[in-house]
Parts: sequence; C-alpha cells; structure tokens
Amino acid sequence: MWIIVFIVAVLFVLGSALLLLRSAKIPRIPNNAKAQPYEDDDE
Repeated sequence: MWIIVFIVAVLFVLGSALLLLRSAKIPRIPNNAKAQPYEDDDE
C-alpha cells in the first residue's frame, strides 16, 4: 500500500517539475517590445 502512495507522489512531483521546466523555456516577449541597437553598430 505504501509503495503505491510513494510511486504516485513521485510521479506527481516529476510531472509538475517537467511542466514547470516546459513553461519556463517558452519566452514571453511583450508585443510592444522593440529591438534596441547595439552600441558598436557603426563598425
């Protein structure tokens, strides 16, 4: 019985960690953001 509870808890932790990693990799750039020119563009 305790093994089943432990396995479910481990799967829940792994699933939530993977979900957080997946959502953290998606860049959220606002639509009004514009590219800034570099200081060394004249070279």
